[in-house]
Amino acid sequence: MKRTMLAVAAVLAAGVAGAVQRPNLVFVLADDLGWTDLACQGSTYYETPAIDRLAAQGMRFTHGYTCGPNCQPTRAALMSGQYGPRTGVYTVGGTDRFDTSMRPLVPVENITRLAPAVVTVAETLKKAGYATAMFGKWHLGEDPEHHPSAQGFDEAIVTMGRHYKFSTTPKVEVPDDVYLADFLTDRAVDFIERRKDAPFFLYVPHFGVHSPHDAKPEKEAAFKDKPAAGGHHSPVYAGMIASVDESVGRIVATLDRLGLSSNTLVIFSSDNPGVGGYAREGLKEGAITDNAPLRSGKGSLYEGGTRVPYIFRWPGTIAAGGTCAEPIASIDIHPTFAALAGGKPPPGQVLDGADITPLLRGDAASFRRDALYWHFPGYLGAGANLWRTTPVSAIRRGEWKLLEFLEDGHLELYNLVTDVGQTNNLAAVKADLAKELHAKLQSWRAEVKAPVPAKRESIAPAPAAGGKGKGGGKGGGKKKQK
Repeated sequence: MKRTMLAVAAVLAAGVAGAVQRPNLVFVLADDLGWTDLACQGSTYYETPAIDRLAAQGMRFTHGYTCGPNCQPTRAALMSGQYGPRTGVYTVGGTDRFDTSMRPLVPVENITRLAPAVVTVAETLKKAGYATAMFGKWHLGEDPEHHPSAQGFDEAIVTMGRHYKFSTTPKVEVPDDVYLADFLTDRAVDFIERRKDAPFFLYVPHFGVHSPHDAKPEKEAAFKDKPAAGGHHSPVYAGMIASVDESVGRIVATLDRLGLSSNTLVIFSSDNPGVGGYAREGLKEGAITDNAPLRSGKGSLYEGGTRVPYIFRWPGTIAAGGTCAEPIASIDIHPTFAALAGGKPPPGQVLDGADITPLLRGDAASFRRDALYWHFPGYLGAGANLWRTTPVSAIRRGEWKLLEFLEDGHLELYNLVTDVGQTNNLAAVKADLAKELHAKLQSWRAEVKAPVPAKRESIAPAPAAGGKGKGGGKGGGKKKQK
């Protein structure tokens, strides 16, 4: 009997120890920060010492992707672990944002709020015993039914749209001279200090570096006389990046000070690439940065519109200073966090992503995924009569990426290892491979029930001014880029 009791006690003790070892999870998300907008990602103009240190202490994924070309679809994928066709979230706002009456396809209707029935990663973690908090840009609905506080977050303050004199939901009184990135970081640090004794999930989706471009005066002044380099040139944008970097530094310093770092996974990424790189596409306006050597920028399904920084730090678990070339995407966060927390996948909800824990531990040989997919059944304008993208689907398998432009069905195939800038379309040269990948893309669309834009019965005359957009043709846009 005594031996049995001791055995039971040992099992219980092991269970408690196991629970303690579940890592804290911290995800800091920048807004509109490009793939090369960090010093550790190649910029010699922007200065990001805290994020560079994060990379030096952890791992950079050099082929990290968003699940959409702009803000909302990435956030929906992060929370749900699902591709856009499952949530219906493809872009920002409704399909009436741009005048598409002269285009041959009718955009698919876009959903702008994450359905309450979707189980978020926060709900999965909360059920597993984690304290959860979100401070920043939610962008998936702010009414009571869709607010993050109704989607698994114990604490949630939503704010976006301005960097000074901002409003919050729920309402918090904030002095006019407080900078938004600092406000969000203050909240994040306070949460860590209060919740340090049990597992927690902290999500900090910054509004920086999204427009309106507005930096703290002293941050902007530090770059006033610095020579432009590699398409990076704006002191105000550099100052905004510096504030996001400072936020990361403060959060990591708090974890270090409290002795939490060895049991905390910190992730830094961006919701989509930077606003820039359009000149190569014949779009000469709207750039604040450049995603070169990647092609195009925010709003496109070329690499410059989907590839973002992804940095993971977990001392003692993730080897310091490493890189990983395995493609990962927004959909991977939910299943990875669930696995690390010992949580169960939501019953009845497909998780399209993969648990990337083997990659974090340096065991790439045991990681298996066939392909990543994108589907954008609408249009994104870029000013008068210009388009950042027309309806398009894409697949990446290994080193190959194939795009199918839905207006005319033409295919583009690129080798992303030998041609990172996507300058050489090999669809005709590698016809068999293009056919194979196209078939997989079509099969995936059928599997996830991805809606394809319908043919327009009558097309309005195009305006006199014109320009070529992705997929060819002329068109018109009526609102500024988002």
